[in-house]
Amino acid sequence: MATTQQKPARTRLIGGPGMLLVWFYGVMVVGAVSRSVYQIATEFDRAPLAYSLSAVAGVVYGFITYTLVRGGERARRAALVCCAAELAGVLIVGTWTLIEPSAFPDATVWSDYGMGYVFIPVLLPLSAMYWLRRARTVTP
Repeated sequence: MATTQQKPARTRLIGGPGMLLVWFYGVMVVGAVSRSVYQIATEFDRAPLAYSLSAVAGVVYGFITYTLVRGGERARRAALVCCAAELAGVLIVGTWTLIEPSAFPDATVWSDYGMGYVFIPVLLPLSAMYWLRRARTVTP
């Protein structure tokens, strides 16, 4: 007799506060990607580093949104790594824009720690990392 093994159910990451994270990340994807696509298409030579960093931020936000919706332990770990990278990017670019403002002739999503986005870029990865650590599956 053959027995079939069932796959373990995927851990939901979008229950409760996770759904709010998905919403915020979705908004940030739209904001960062649409802004960077327009700026790269129309005025890339003005501030190539700033516009490229905004595009990278949009891609990171998109990947985190995808992993939160996908769920599961592997997606949770990937999202945690991406959130840590996002936070590092916000802190590095935010500090860089304060120390050397001339390096960024135009703002990025992460400039001044996300001040142009009501500091959501610095608060979002912190909130997400907290949520993702709480959502960790307990293995026997």
